Amino acid sequence: MARVLIVSNRLPVTVRTEAGGVEVQASVGGVATGLRGPHERSGGLWIGWSGLVDPLPDADGQALAARLESMRLVQVPLTAEEVHRYYESYSNGVLWPLFHYFAGELPLEIEGFEDYERVNRRFADAVVAQHRPGDLVWVQDYQLMRVPALVREQLPDARIGFFLHIPFPSSETFRILPQRERILEGLLGADLVGFHTAAYVRHFSSSVLRTTGAWTEVDRILWRGREVRLGVFPMGVDAAHWTELGGDPGIGEEIRTLRPGPQQLLVGIDRLDYTKGISRRLLAYEQLLVRHPDLREQVRLVQVAVPSRTGVGAYQGVRDTVDALVGRINGRFGTPTWSPVHYLFRGLSPKEIAALYRAADVLIVTPIRDGMNLVAKEFIASRTDGDGVLVLSEFTGAAAELAEALLVNPYDIEGTADALCRALQMPEQERRLRMAALRTRVETYDVHRWSREFLDLLGSDLGPPHALRPSAPSVLVQAQARVRDAPSATLFLDYDGTLVEFAPTPELAVPDVELLQLLSALARRYAVHVVSGRRRDTLERWLGALPVGLHAEHGYWSRMPGERWVGVEVDPSSWLPQVKSILEEYAARTPGALVEVKTAGLAWHYRAADPEFGAAQAGDLLLHLATLLSNTPAEVLTGDRVVEIRPQGVNKGQVVPAVLAHAPRGSVVCALGDDRTDEDLFAALPQGAISVHVGPAASRADLRVSNVDEARSFLRALLPGAPPPATRAA
Repeated sequence: MARVLIVSNRLPVTVRTEAGGVEVQASVGGVATGLRGPHERSGGLWIGWSGLVDPLPDADGQALAARLESMRLVQVPLTAEEVHRYYESYSNGVLWPLFHYFAGELPLEIEGFEDYERVNRRFADAVVAQHRPGDLVWVQDYQLMRVPALVREQLPDARIGFFLHIPFPSSETFRILPQRERILEGLLGADLVGFHTAAYVRHFSSSVLRTTGAWTEVDRILWRGREVRLGVFPMGVDAAHWTELGGDPGIGEEIRTLRPGPQQLLVGIDRLDYTKGISRRLLAYEQLLVRHPDLREQVRLVQVAVPSRTGVGAYQGVRDTVDALVGRINGRFGTPTWSPVHYLFRGLSPKEIAALYRAADVLIVTPIRDGMNLVAKEFIASRTDGDGVLVLSEFTGAAAELAEALLVNPYDIEGTADALCRALQMPEQERRLRMAALRTRVETYDVHRWSREFLDLLGSDLGPPHALRPSAPSVLVQAQARVRDAPSATLFLDYDGTLVEFAPTPELAVPDVELLQLLSALARRYAVHVVSGRRRDTLERWLGALPVGLHAEHGYWSRMPGERWVGVEVDPSSWLPQVKSILEEYAARTPGALVEVKTAGLAWHYRAADPEFGAAQAGDLLLHLATLLSNTPAEVLTGDRVVEIRPQGVNKGQVVPAVLAHAPRGSVVCALGDDRTDEDLFAALPQGAISVHVGPAASRADLRVSNVDEARSFLRALLPGAPPPATRAA
């Protein structure tokens, strides 16, 4: 298999400085376990921060470097100030709460992005320094969302994957972030972006569409000449390991200690984080004891809260709230022989956790929001006895897979209390049926399958990387030289999306002075023809004073330089009025959409509409038109936020033979266009012609530039004495 370069904020080790030197221990946990397999099997490298901020003595530093090198680990050093600014202030103080829908936890002044960018660039530089052709680069999580684009800047042909381990929020929430464009640009530097659930994919795609305007589909995005694939990869746990721990006879005594009598046991195991819903869980447990007095002294909650991010102020407040609630519940209901809540504020060993999982009658996993939640899956894998009930928040990524759990809304305190009561009273047969189905799913889709499926897609199934990248500058220069050196040449130029940027409404795409001067200069040297979907009166008003050929409505109307307009003889009256009324109806119920009426065609524009709603309405419109026009001499085309209807047989390709009939023998032909209608033009060009596609969409054109600026630059270079253009890399 290809060598894998794993990039994460932390290396999969814990480094401690002892009196006798430096100690390095392998970390345990879902991500470390899941990535250890491809790291070892591929002979790859793992790039990350060691966790140390203070410089080591020379001897210890050399010993640590040698130890990490032997484990194929590459450390990215960080200072204490960088950890504070990049990790605590921005990653955990801004990105973490926002992605978990806690916008109220954002600081009044969002700071630290410059440090985030600088540290991400250092990680990217470490990747570039270690990269070899054929390597797969796999970047992990929200702390490093700028890394894919920063690596892409230096390694345009690298194969890069990114996986987000936390939720991706709805576009309305994500767009709160001041640096939203930069974060999306960073992620779109990858070839494959993975998420836990389909909902997160939809949120990401919607955010890209609304923020950047990039073309999106369900599982892919066209971005700067590349196709970025999106995938759903629900992360699992090391099921075999937890099954072994749960079935270990050695934990039997601990289980008996945790369950000394007939009391039923509720268990919660979480990091102490405001996203985990511990406070609301305690309130639900309190409500259970209020509404069911018979359960007092018959049930006990063991709540483990692992200390987390103690340097972030919001977490200190969470601890105070949880401490107060535990004290209130124990004070209200406790007896000399029974404490309702047994609260542990510390980490536990895997063996201790497995014992709690096995001892629990009910595991309570009720985060307010969670990307996946592996605790729920660990619990299921450890239940080798086939018993136990899982109460799970519907706002976890795991809820999309674990349908046999009792799903709850953690904001509904009474509803959660009811679910706890139901779990405690559930018949054994139902418990075992539910657990059997859960165990099958967790064992089948474990963490090793997660990493294998992601890397298989990243390495094998994406197709040739960067197939839609702009042409190399040297290739463009050769084409420009052919035109300049020819005794004569004919240029076919599309207008919208090629010579000018798209505007919210068609009337606003007026040619600027620079474009008019460029077309005038080209027309003095070459035969220039503008071939557009625009109405003839619009082209006449904007470009009529220039010595160029004009071809309106995709060739329905043509005007050679200095001559009168001539139209194609077709009669759209059999379908145009009915289609016009349908388009107007769709425009009326799609705010921002409008209908453009042409001589023999129509266009339904939705560039100014809400992107997602406009696209959905366009899809419905296309289905409607397909039925309506099935037996009529009309055809439907889709463009960049436009649906066009034109007479059959009328297309830009018709313009080519009519124009070239007047061209000198041996004249070089060059055409530029950006959308589906220009494919007809490219198809009609004679053999040896130069065709240039503008933008990222698939095309039959031989050459490609990225955008309008580069298209104009290409044309300027056709003028004698002009310097060659600089084409931006993908």
